[in-house]
Amino acid sequence: MKTINNKEYGGERPLYCEHGLRLEGVTIHAGESALKETADIEAAGCRFEGKYPFWCCKGFTVKDCLFTEGARAALWYSSGLLMEDTLVEAPKMFREMRDLKLRRVRIPNAAETLWGCHDVDLEDVEVEKGDYLFMHSSGIKIKGLRLQGNYSFQYCKDVEIHDSVLNTKDAFWETENVTVYNSVIDGEYLGWYSRNLRLVDCRIGGTQPLCYADGLELVNCTFEPDADLAFEYSEVYADINGAVTSVKNPRTGRIVAGSYGEIILDANIKAPADCEIKTR
Repeated sequence: MKTINNKEYGGERPLYCEHGLRLEGVTIHAGESALKETADIEAAGCRFEGKYPFWCCKGFTVKDCLFTEGARAALWYSSGLLMEDTLVEAPKMFREMRDLKLRRVRIPNAAETLWGCHDVDLEDVEVEKGDYLFMHSSGIKIKGLRLQGNYSFQYCKDVEIHDSVLNTKDAFWETENVTVYNSVIDGEYLGWYSRNLRLVDCRIGGTQPLCYADGLELVNCTFEPDADLAFEYSEVYADINGAVTSVKNPRTGRIVAGSYGEIILDANIKAPADCEIKTR
């Protein structure tokens, strides 16, 4: 493998189509597509300032690097990424990618990030301004995510999340086969129109959670006082610790909680309208 140390590049495609290359302390200045159509690339302690540096890449490792705001849309249409201990200031990262692992990565401007990605593995990742994170992605495994941003995980399939804090409105809309363990999920309108959403040992906040859902399961979960008007028109099987402020028109299933502030079953309830609502 060829090594390049402490060099600076700019302009368009300065390292186009390189294979078997290690970059150490390299700076990519303003320009476009610095490492497009490359394979077997390692970058350590590098700085990326130009747009689209890693497009159409196969097999690359990025460690202890910085992607400045100017490096927007830096990683698209690529596969086989391991990124560790890296700061990503650029928006619109990781699009249409497959087989990517992020470890101890911080993304403070994560708008429209991780779209159309498959086989994704995140651990100890911090995301801010992460509106629409993970749109249309699948095969996702997450541990220790700290997320601030709305509309996350929309239209996702086959997702498993552990030990995370998700501050996100409209999360998990129209998802399929999602399980969340031992996490805090705080945001309005959680999990609407989801299929097979399972929440285990989770704390849930925000108004009107978990409505219009099919195959919804909650195991040993806790509701915050603002999590009101829950389960409207849902098929739900829920085991809830403590109080639920209000439940409204669940379609079918079974709900068990410590207590209920209000149970609303009105003329608008949908068939089969046979959900059991019980107190411990």
